[in-house]
Amino acid sequence: MPDILSSLSARHGRAVAVALLAAALLAPACGRNNAPAPPRSPAARGALAADELTNISVFKAVSPSVVNITALAVSREFFSMNVQQVPRGTGTGFVWDDKGHIVTNFHVIQEANAARVTLADQTSHRAELVGAFPDRDIAVLKIEAPRDKLPAIPVGTSRDLQVGQKVYAIGNPFGLDQTLTTGIVSALNREIESVTRRTIRGAIQTDAAINPGNSGGPLLDSAGRLIGVNTAIYSPSGASAGIGFAIPVDEVNRIVPRLIRDGRMVRPALGVAAGPQAMTGALNLPKGVPLVRVTPGGPAQRAGLEPFRRGAEGGIVAGDVITAVNEQPVTDFDDLLTELEAFQPGDKITLSLWRAGKTRKQAVTLGESEE
Repeated sequence: MPDILSSLSARHGRAVAVALLAAALLAPACGRNNAPAPPRSPAARGALAADELTNISVFKAVSPSVVNITALAVSREFFSMNVQQVPRGTGTGFVWDDKGHIVTNFHVIQEANAARVTLADQTSHRAELVGAFPDRDIAVLKIEAPRDKLPAIPVGTSRDLQVGQKVYAIGNPFGLDQTLTTGIVSALNREIESVTRRTIRGAIQTDAAINPGNSGGPLLDSAGRLIGVNTAIYSPSGASAGIGFAIPVDEVNRIVPRLIRDGRMVRPALGVAAGPQAMTGALNLPKGVPLVRVTPGGPAQRAGLEPFRRGAEGGIVAGDVITAVNEQPVTDFDDLLTELEAFQPGDKITLSLWRAGKTRKQAVTLGESEE
């Protein structure tokens, strides 16, 4: 028994000693916690770099013109059968004028039943579709808002862009509104495919980060001018991989006023139908657009154009091949449509034609498409 008591006493003594040591060690720390703990003084910095000042200036000047677009779809509740609008997706747009016209990509609102536009001051407005041109992935919406809330974006030019120029993209990637990214013009005259499978030519390639939600937003130059509309990215993952594309502003500035005026892109028409590409090789024709039908009474027929056709004995009677429009070569029907879209009904153009080995030029006054 004395041994047991002795052992317990020794253990108790060691425990007390440990407790006393811990208290002694903690006492200074507790004292320090009660003492003032001032933050470190920030290091002084010089003036902002020139490119930083440009970034800030461009963002402050243009961001009020950039809007968030929410595409809405109608949904019916299963049990109550109530119909309500639910968000289908988001994108970006920008203010075109103080009348409330908003420009964005067609694919942003393509399958929506309605849309709402949120301005830079976070006010939200119901939008109406004014017109769209899916072949160029451009749409124009309209909202009713005070004019002082609608600063029109400055419009630049794209025909004089150079590879290496600095560019800015402002948009709403992943729903994060008013996001600025920077980069350069990586390449010019790229070709991308629209939602209608038509080729969009002259696209601007940039390495400025363009992510889902940026579609329809502005691509700007270092002067803060609109030079393109961000429309697509090349990315295996769906996020920015440093390869983005924008529709050039010269194309946008040609199309948007016509959508506002007419509510649609009124195509100038020749009144012709083109043969398949295989026809060119099979008949040893020059590069161009072989005609297989000419609309009676249409612009092409009035100008004397003839289609390829079968003769009385089954042989092929040579018709016209359009090889150029106003000296601009065309190699297929898509090329022809692209060239014609630069004009309006009533304009006069000159076609370069080939028929049975002979070439000629023919003036044609364009009509209006019934599309």
